[in-house]
Amino acid sequence: MKGHVWRPLLVVIGLVIIILVARMFYVPEDFGAQDRGYTFGYHRLSNEQEWKDYPAKYQDSEYCSGCHDDKTEELNAAQHGMIPCENCHGAAFDHPDDPEKLTIDRSRDLCLRCHSELYMPSSGRNDIPGVNPEEHNAGLECVECHNSHNPSLEEM
Repeated sequence: MKGHVWRPLLVVIGLVIIILVARMFYVPEDFGAQDRGYTFGYHRLSNEQEWKDYPAKYQDSEYCSGCHDDKTEELNAAQHGMIPCENCHGAAFDHPDDPEKLTIDRSRDLCLRCHSELYMPSSGRNDIPGVNPEEHNAGLECVECHNSHNPSLEEM
């Protein structure tokens, strides 16, 4: 073969070797899928305790029901019962101490994350009622007409 083929090939082989050697020094020995397989993906085994000690930012709806049992009962009986409280009310990290009251996202965009008309034949997404945001009360927030916990109930 001519030099114009061998030279670029040797450059590529050299770069691959340099990358593999650098990887040996850069990637820790305990990095990988570990003994549980790919359940948790690639991670550093010596870092697991560090993540276990990290405070949880998100809680589940049971955490909220400790103080707001009246609201969680109402919500569980409603259409949005399967949606965690924090999807609309924000993360419960350090709540109830700081902040005393969580901010509530009442924006139209929040509702449209799930309720925009989409056609997804292989999922349960089609079971969620969808609206065309350009035609359905454009310019209004959804909560002006709908109860956010049970949207089939009219607010007006």
